[in-house]
Amino acid sequence: MGKEIDYKWKKFDELSLDDLYAILNLRQKVFIVEQDCPYIDADYTDQDAFHLLGYKGDNLIGYLRAFKPGIKYEGASMGRIVTEISSRRLGLGKEITQMGVNFLVKEFPNHEIVISAQHRLEHFYINLGFIPRGVVYLEDNIDHIQMYLPSK
Repeated sequence: MGKEIDYKWKKFDELSLDDLYAILNLRQKVFIVEQDCPYIDADYTDQDAFHLLGYKGDNLIGYLRAFKPGIKYEGASMGRIVTEISSRRLGLGKEITQMGVNFLVKEFPNHEIVISAQHRLEHFYINLGFIPRGVVYLEDNIDHIQMYLPSK
């Protein structure tokens, strides 16, 4: 899959206006419209994030944001892991999640990686090595569970 997708890591101030618009559009299409979950996606933490953008041609089809330790959790973290609906079931979600893990392990060794996973995707993340922690909780009206990868 990766050969036809152009992946780039960018800090917030490196995002073009077109990048930012594509990110917000993709996140809104999936998290707000498709999942019928009204919430404020532009949460003022994008400025502290590293952004992984996966473009196929001019279309953003995969994305995640990653944080150094101490921003969202004590450990490093990532979230807003999203793929365009037409690109699902091709392994893109697994690919970008693993790229996020690899980035955080390289940049912030000796820190666990924490995610707030939608509970329905718990087994997806378990298959990538994440371990559930705590109980299921409601976040933006969707069941979530905290999961983590131990520090390496």
